[in-house]
Amino acid sequence: MASVPSLASSVNQRVADALASALPEAGAADPLLRRSDRADFQANGILALAKKAKANPRELATTVVGGIPAGGDGDLIREIEVSGPGFLNITVTDRAIVETLAARAADARLGVPLSDHAGTTVIDYAQPNVAKEMHVGHLRSAVIGAAMVEILEFTGESVVRRHHIGDWGTQFGMLIQYLIEHPHELDHGPREEVSGEEAMSNLNRLYKASRVLFDSDEAFKTRARTRVVDLQAGEPETLALWQRFVDESKIYFYSVFNKLDMDIQDPDVVGESGYNDMLVETCRLLEESGVAVRSNGALCVFFDDVKGPDGNPTPLIVQKSDGGFGYAATDLSAIRDRVGNLKASTLLYVVDARQSLHFKMVFETARRAGWLNEDTKAVQLAFGTVLGKDGKPFKTREGATVRLVDLLDEAVERATAVVREKAEKIGLSEAEIVENGQYVGIGAVKYADLSTSAARDYKFDLDQMVSLNGDTSVYLQYAYARIRSILRKAGDRGPAAHPELELAPAERALGLHLDHFGELLEEAATEYAPHKLAAYLYQLSSLFTTFYEQCPVIKPEPELAVGENRLFLADLTARTLTKGMSLLGIRTPERL
Repeated sequence: MASVPSLASSVNQRVADALASALPEAGAADPLLRRSDRADFQANGILALAKKAKANPRELATTVVGGIPAGGDGDLIREIEVSGPGFLNITVTDRAIVETLAARAADARLGVPLSDHAGTTVIDYAQPNVAKEMHVGHLRSAVIGAAMVEILEFTGESVVRRHHIGDWGTQFGMLIQYLIEHPHELDHGPREEVSGEEAMSNLNRLYKASRVLFDSDEAFKTRARTRVVDLQAGEPETLALWQRFVDESKIYFYSVFNKLDMDIQDPDVVGESGYNDMLVETCRLLEESGVAVRSNGALCVFFDDVKGPDGNPTPLIVQKSDGGFGYAATDLSAIRDRVGNLKASTLLYVVDARQSLHFKMVFETARRAGWLNEDTKAVQLAFGTVLGKDGKPFKTREGATVRLVDLLDEAVERATAVVREKAEKIGLSEAEIVENGQYVGIGAVKYADLSTSAARDYKFDLDQMVSLNGDTSVYLQYAYARIRSILRKAGDRGPAAHPELELAPAERALGLHLDHFGELLEEAATEYAPHKLAAYLYQLSSLFTTFYEQCPVIKPEPELAVGENRLFLADLTARTLTKGMSLLGIRTPERL
């Protein structure tokens, strides 16, 4: 089915046509239509157009109103009036609201259009490090990135996932050398028989043991450093053991992502090592083009606006003076691969805000080299820090970094207790309690993150996250479950749109908000702002609560047509809620 024009776009077109007739020299002018508290919509663009045309804005507004048919029940616009110096306050008909929503309800996509400017986005998110435990600092990249994947794909973008895991570097020389000298340390069954916790337990034990030996035994330290050279040279035994570490780590990564209800596929995991074969050429291209220059033996890129505390330029070091490659070489090679081989039009990096300067320099270097241009852009979706209740970076009582697994398990435990309190009343089985506890707990963690603008820090407060009141995922999940319960209790009555009916104020407010879903999603996708979708869904749930309190749906039983129309509004609200929540990576249980 074709996309359904929103009420706002239909009204905007009516006003734009009238503007074109009243002021032909303005051409295709934008009325700047916005939602309003004084009416359904307000057009604010006439003042600026009148000023440009040296016309009286109120007179121009009056002329525009005269060119717009209004007042008929069968028409789009019920009332339009000039306000103040030339604003237009516009109220649409009840029929237009219901008919537009009925068209949306008939479409599996809820009438949401595909983008006219869809391209290919490579999104870099969820980037844990091999042989290291995932901690609370890994949460935001995974959650925000996964939501942006879903939102972009739903709006028509072709999305390529990339998990740029830390799987290369000097620490692997230490680990591999230790394992060669202690081969029994990693002796267990096939991968499929190893749990994530067991895999990380093995890796932790190896890392600690190798670190002790590295720090205390100079001969071992020398052998470990030599092993790094073997790794970089591709020596077969060294590479095989390195691969063993990567495989063990993936078992663990996938177990954590599974707890987060995220699907991470092997082909999408392309770590630092995936670009090794490109590093030398990347450096050569940068040096030959003059983008990078040698400074004290290192290959550097300098920027006029990036200086250190001493006032001297701080370069991006692509290759160190000893010939080793840093993060910049890998990141620039990744850009070459993603643009040249994956044909990306957008590179989206969901990375901690503290790395903003690094990526600013990397992106500028890629632009100077011609790898980024008008047709291909790179964007960092920078995110803030997860804080504890005290407003300081989230730590354990002992001051250690919080393990992500522990945090997720506690969230599910708290949520399960909340679900269990209401389980008997609605007859949930133990299996349903456990399943819903997972959905509510993980949803609570994701929503707390996604309902905050990514750039901001946020406080991790499980008590608030699993609360039934306030701006929480549990509130939204209960709103959805309540609607499903209403629909089950409706008996012989079913959802049916009745455009002929007059709508109550709460019905109008809910209907107008439902109609805004497609425009909101376009905004969230364009601005890389999943928090805007979260805010929309919270407001939708709040408007439904008001509607349900003021407009009886089942009891006391309204007239047949009124009841069917209200069931229709409830059903469309539920469908919009579950679609929006799924785009945020949050499940909506049918009974809660």
